[in-house]
Amino acid sequence: MSKNPSKSRQGTIHTLQIFLPYLTQFKGRVFLAVLFLIAAKVANVWVPLVLKHIVDSLTPTYSLLSVPTMLIIAYGLLRLSSTLFGELRDVVFAKVAQRSIRQVALKVFRHLHTLSLRFHLERQTGGVSRDIERGTRGIDTILRFMLFNILPTLVELGLVSGILFLRYNIKFLTIILATILLYICFTLSFTEWRLRYRRIMNEAETRANQKSIDSLLNYETVKYFNNELYESQRYDENLQQLEKTSIKSSITLSALNAGQAIIIGTGVTWLMYFAAKGVAHHTMTVGDLVMVNAFMIQLAQPLNFLGYVYRELRHSIQDMERMFNLLNIEPDIQDKPHAPDIRITAGNVRFEKVNFYYDSNRQILFDVNFDIPAGSKVAAVGHSGAGKSTLSRLLFRFYDVSTGRITIDNQDIRDVSQKSLRRHIGVVPQDTVLFNDSIYYNILYGSPMATHDQVISAAKTAHIHEFIESLPNGYNTQVGERGLKLSGGEKQRVAIARTVLKNPAILIFDEATSALDSASEKAIQSELSRISTGRTTLIIAHRLSTIIDADLILVFDKGRIIEQGTHLQLLNKEGEYAKMWALQQTHEKEWISQGASYLAQSEKQPA
Repeated sequence: MSKNPSKSRQGTIHTLQIFLPYLTQFKGRVFLAVLFLIAAKVANVWVPLVLKHIVDSLTPTYSLLSVPTMLIIAYGLLRLSSTLFGELRDVVFAKVAQRSIRQVALKVFRHLHTLSLRFHLERQTGGVSRDIERGTRGIDTILRFMLFNILPTLVELGLVSGILFLRYNIKFLTIILATILLYICFTLSFTEWRLRYRRIMNEAETRANQKSIDSLLNYETVKYFNNELYESQRYDENLQQLEKTSIKSSITLSALNAGQAIIIGTGVTWLMYFAAKGVAHHTMTVGDLVMVNAFMIQLAQPLNFLGYVYRELRHSIQDMERMFNLLNIEPDIQDKPHAPDIRITAGNVRFEKVNFYYDSNRQILFDVNFDIPAGSKVAAVGHSGAGKSTLSRLLFRFYDVSTGRITIDNQDIRDVSQKSLRRHIGVVPQDTVLFNDSIYYNILYGSPMATHDQVISAAKTAHIHEFIESLPNGYNTQVGERGLKLSGGEKQRVAIARTVLKNPAILIFDEATSALDSASEKAIQSELSRISTGRTTLIIAHRLSTIIDADLILVFDKGRIIEQGTHLQLLNKEGEYAKMWALQQTHEKEWISQGASYLAQSEKQPA
């Protein structure tokens, strides 16, 4: 489980190279914060010196007749200054920390949206979310500890060491330096060793988070199969791993703290011994003894904190590295340098000798050729897995064709910017997923700058306005996670409404009415026909009755177009399409016959 030290250092350097530039925009604030920090440390170092003079002035040797008022006031002012300058540092630096966190988190979030559909189909939401959360938290730790704790701690150690060296025996400096060196070497080596447990713990925590979120997102599926206990057991398996690793991490942390305490305690004991010896031999005063003790207390605190800071820095850098690794993932689909926006003059779509495969062992489309003239309606039909839904993903450029090309108004869609291409294409998918927000928000998502009247008009077009108005909260009704509070048909109508609001030049209906009942399907089909008039339209369909008015029907089988023509032409060919049509008509007649038989039997039953 150990990580190669060389790769670890390279990863740390790379992480810091990505992170540090975010500070350059706040040079003034960082400089001012450093000044406040140094002032706080200087005031803190002067406290034991003033305390020494207070103690000496109160000893019988000096035979003072009054309380050293000015020294006590100075002592209080130094204490106040140390705290005040520290708070001013935090006030100045707050914007630096929070703005940097915001910018990094936003950059990662934007980058995730640039990654291809392939990445998002393979990712696990819980793990990615956890990596971003820990990474941004790590940034805050880095900013606060590395810049404003390590440096001032070293400054304070240097000042204290200098004072002890100039005023007292060389032994004091020797003990201080030996203690610091031994403490640092022990802390660094031990912390590096125990970092492996942190890595294992993070991985276990990420897996547990992934399982919990995945299970909760699939709440209905869990209930359908009565698998609550099974899900709990799977989750607990990851929690057990997390528990074991966390215990090991806690034990090693206690061992580290104990070792640090032994080193500090030994150093303090030796210093106090020599200081007490100096008082006994009248080479040092009681005030000197108090000052040395106060210095050691001040040194012990930052030394203990230095160990904590180093541990947190290493952990934070590791957490940031996981987050920044997301930035290293290159999107499969990228714009060419200086790609222009697409120019829609008519809306002619053409697939030219298109072949597509996810990998060499799984080809989806084979030599697909067809045109969708501007303003016409082309439908693709076929059995499940025939490759028809892949057409919409290629046209929308979720994937790039393996060979061949797709053009719109004679422009290869790989040569234009993705943003401009997708701006002109509206998609109503088979599986509609809504944001956990209001119905109004989900419709408005089709065109965020649209007016209220335009949203209402789109809802009316999708035949969902009356339903929304009947709800207690109307358009402010929350749809729940992934829109689970709405039925399949209701979600589909919201999807249609927001696509209508987008008002694209090219429309794609991917089984757009599959979740609707027959009556609703007929009503919406007429509306879809109306809004697709004058627009280039690609329809992916399973119910053949919904595409009989298409200008061209493409019949797919195993990734190939085996037939094409209008509805009547294909029926006259008596080929695969005619078989599919006859089969669906037979099923519909059986359903009608079964329904009539059931009603007849119900009427014969005695009341």
